[in-house]
Amino acid sequence: MEQHLYEPVHQEFRDLCRQFLAREAVPHHDRWEADGIVDREVWRKAGAAGLLGMDVDPEHGGGGQRDFRFNAVLDEEIITAGCTGLGFGLHNDVVAPYLTELTTDDQRKRWLPGFCSGDLVTAIAMSEPGAGSDLAGIRTSAVRDGDSWVLNGQKTFITNGELADLVVVVAKTAPDQGAHGVSLIVVETGTPGFGRGRRLAKVGLKANDTAELFFDDCRVPAENLIGTENHGFYHLMANLPRERLSIAVAAVAAAEKLLALTLDYARSREAFGRPIGRFQHNRFLLAELDTEVTIARTFVNHCVAEYNAGRLSVTDAAKAKWWTTELQNKVADRCVQLHGGYGFMLEYPVAKAWLDSRVQTIYGGTTEIMKEIIGRGLGL
Repeated sequence: MEQHLYEPVHQEFRDLCRQFLAREAVPHHDRWEADGIVDREVWRKAGAAGLLGMDVDPEHGGGGQRDFRFNAVLDEEIITAGCTGLGFGLHNDVVAPYLTELTTDDQRKRWLPGFCSGDLVTAIAMSEPGAGSDLAGIRTSAVRDGDSWVLNGQKTFITNGELADLVVVVAKTAPDQGAHGVSLIVVETGTPGFGRGRRLAKVGLKANDTAELFFDDCRVPAENLIGTENHGFYHLMANLPRERLSIAVAAVAAAEKLLALTLDYARSREAFGRPIGRFQHNRFLLAELDTEVTIARTFVNHCVAEYNAGRLSVTDAAKAKWWTTELQNKVADRCVQLHGGYGFMLEYPVAKAWLDSRVQTIYGGTTEIMKEIIGRGLGL
């Protein structure tokens, strides 16, 4: 089905991604998992290879390709290589549009060259200990004081949080307006009052640094506001479909990889004198999973094409996000079962993929929130 979405230039880029990951990430990933963080240098190497800022204008060091298929290819190859510690997807797919679409010329000149070279690792800080999907519940505040914003508050579950040099922070600038009093303010590393908490110990995605962030009278230049003051909610809503599409792309790639691993195992592992895939229950189960993964791939490819055409709706992005991530978890669970005891051993890729899969239905908007969005789209 990929041939209906991707062109030869995307295959060339896929080969580049595959070679880069095999050379610069795969040999180190076990160590990164143990350390809980990737080497900073891999970001700079990715920038030099053209894997960061693919859709940033060339004048700022980017690839100039306003084509999400390049993002999707990199996302897929990272999953296929098992290099889930790399936070390139968050950087390229989630943060990039905030820095390309909501910034001034001066801001773009300041931040985008480093974004593309890997010298500036980025993150976005929305979730708080007491607020996840509910933006109205955010308590981090930003108060204007002369030529500065003064931030106070705490963020948690921040991907790339430990390595990030530049964080897009969601903060209340008009507390009496609820979710409609939110703004986006860029905080740079080294800013007085900006601190990082402990490295969070996670069930999966262990090599990807996830941290708590703290703002204690953190004074940020007024010109670090991006977008329009008190319109942060609208900016977030405009960009969340792209984030959810990115998650769906990764989910399908993970499901395909898990299925391929399990099919190989089912053909070679014998029980009672024959391959376990020859038992009707297992054969039917694998047939069902293959069908569902094929359907998921078809819809996600459709959504990528719709996004490129500027037509991806909030509702379709929500459909793609919840369906594919729930399917990823289903495939992971069934594939562990089919591997038997070996499926519970971390030396087998299926076990690590099972652990890494679980968060997919949570971040970027939970399955329950996605269904709320779809239900409202039905007029309910």
